Amino acid sequence: MRKKNVRIAVSATVVALAALGSLPVFAGDLNNALGGAVGGAAGAALGGAVGGSTGSVIGGAVGGGAGGAITSNRRERTGAIVGGALGGGVGAAAGNAMGGRTGGIIGAAAGGGGGAALGGHISRTNSYANDYRAHTRWRHRRHHHRD
Repeated sequence: MRKKNVRIAVSATVVALAALGSLPVFAGDLNNALGGAVGGAAGAALGGAVGGSTGSVIGGAVGGGAGGAITSNRRERTGAIVGGALGGGVGAAAGNAMGGRTGGIIGAAAGGGGGAALGGHISRTNSYANDYRAHTRWRHRRHHHRD
């Protein structure tokens, strides 16, 4: 095997093991992770074909955000979009540096999936926390009694 192929295989294995190790943490957010991963990989592949390394990073970011948006619900959507976009772009950049074009696709998939799952989880948690603070302003109003 050539040296470059060995390096790509090792980096892909490391990324896959890291993604598999983090799956139990995001068990409830598996839909967001799957959407961000598929979108990030597709975006990085398409962007890499059109615009090279820079196109791969931009495509991974756009694809990760779009995948997170499609698979998330209303409470999770904003976080899944932002997390998928950041994770897909950063993952594609790191993958390009480690393993070239194939590494960029794998990195965008891992980053987009993890970012969409984490962003959706944080967004959902914050939206539920807002429910407990609702309707607190009415207590401080004055009572006007009519005769």
